[in-house]
Amino acid sequence: MQPTLLVLAAGMGSRYGGIKQIDAVGQNGETLLDFGTYDAKKSGFGKVVFIIRKDIEKDFRERLFDRIAKNFDAEYVFQEKTSLLSAEQITKISGREKPWGTIHAVLCAEQAIKTPFAVINSDDYYGRQGFETIAKHLCALSNDDTEHAMVAYELANTMSKNGTVSRGIPLVKDGYLVSMREHTKIGYENNKIISRLGDEVFEFTGKEPVSMNFFGFTPKAFEGFHIYWDNFIAKNLEAPKTEALLPEAAGLLVSEKLGKLKVYTSGEQWFGMTYSEDRENVKKEIDAKIKSGYYPEILWDRQ
Repeated sequence: MQPTLLVLAAGMGSRYGGIKQIDAVGQNGETLLDFGTYDAKKSGFGKVVFIIRKDIEKDFRERLFDRIAKNFDAEYVFQEKTSLLSAEQITKISGREKPWGTIHAVLCAEQAIKTPFAVINSDDYYGRQGFETIAKHLCALSNDDTEHAMVAYELANTMSKNGTVSRGIPLVKDGYLVSMREHTKIGYENNKIISRLGDEVFEFTGKEPVSMNFFGFTPKAFEGFHIYWDNFIAKNLEAPKTEALLPEAAGLLVSEKLGKLKVYTSGEQWFGMTYSEDRENVKKEIDAKIKSGYYPEILWDRQ
């Protein structure tokens, strides 16, 4: 069966200063997501599901979804602050403004997922190689298999010159994930790559594999995701900013022996839309790929 692409597109864009998931960067108004979705379709994915906020639905349809849906089996679901919460829990979250995080978003899309699926961010460029790799892995699985996967990238290829980034650093043994730790502030300091976690300071070489939230799962993974979410919300219901993160939930599948996670690596150069200053670089990168023939000048049929 053809796998599904699940796109995390409900973020607030607080560091970017706008709705970056539908910001135009292509020659004909295409967003970064147009190119990722195009790569997924060419790599064998049969459907795309977007996770968005209700308040951006109109703009999302006009700037992105409607043209993709003419060329690809596509739908979208909503992630809202109250999604997955009981009536009693909802009364206790008045201080929460941000979405609950990436694993909450994935769980919001559970009913739309009928096949093995890949997960990507909406503001990252992954390259076609990664989609081909994860599609090949997922196409060999049934819905009940527990052989999940991720595509990792070299840290130095995923840095932004405009500020710090968040990256999951996996520990890998014999090609499989052992554990993963989320580093929320990795940046350049005196030409060195430094991460600060509380009182801890880490220096990286740049060769380390990192998670870019590019995972491949079967629907069986939702069992572990619910365990992670239930534990998270029990501890953090009234926390105004704490988020439930997909790399941590993927790590739980391994630590609780609910599945294995094969780690593939890609040498592709990442670029993305973390900060508003990143937009011009993204446009230049996309233009170069069009000029080289990697993408056609007209990406989608708009009739």
